Amino acid sequence: MPTLIARPLAPAMLAAAPLALLLIAGCAKSGDIDVSQGVGITAVRTACPTVGVPAGTGDVTLFDPPASRDASAIDVSAAISNVRSTCDDQGSDVVTRVTFDVRARRTRTDGARDVTLPYFIAITRGGSEVVAKRLGQVQLHFDAGQPIATANAEATSAVARAAATVPQEVRDRLTRKRKAGDEDAATDPLADPAVRQAVLSASFEALVGFQLTDDQLKYNATR
Repeated sequence: MPTLIARPLAPAMLAAAPLALLLIAGCAKSGDIDVSQGVGITAVRTACPTVGVPAGTGDVTLFDPPASRDASAIDVSAAISNVRSTCDDQGSDVVTRVTFDVRARRTRTDGARDVTLPYFIAITRGGSEVVAKRLGQVQLHFDAGQPIATANAEATSAVARAAATVPQEVRDRLTRKRKAGDEDAATDPLADPAVRQAVLSASFEALVGFQLTDDQLKYNATR
């Protein structure tokens, strides 16, 4: 299983690209911000990135002939599932290991067959800014006569801890105890654009999906 390292540290690597996310999981660990308003509402923020699959990239369909989009021409279909993550936020980098399963089905089962599918791990910042991306491949083996093949893969992301840490003055505003009756008790600190932007800038996502062609993306979006 290939291990991919993505480090969103260099400004030259930054590129804006919106992604619609299917969020899978985050990880709460030491150093989390516990935003408590004193009125029964609590939210937790962690330096660990949220892990997910961008919408439209969690499955792939191969056709034979490749130009056809008829159901009868479907050759192989595959889907990503069981996305899991472990996070180590104790060092200078916040390191997240993402693992996932791939389950594929083929139409013709005569003879053994190997299929290679490309996938990616991307690191986004603030929900839309792609700061790093790496590609990998997952190998699937179909035994003779078998329509199903499964495999697993993994990728690792490393985000500078300093980049994933909310500035102290913003942390103080988020964690300041407020009680019912206080003038600003009902005011969400995140309503302040400066606070919201600081939190977004320190928020990262580790996203995995199939590396699709434009035609494959279009097929997933319109089927």
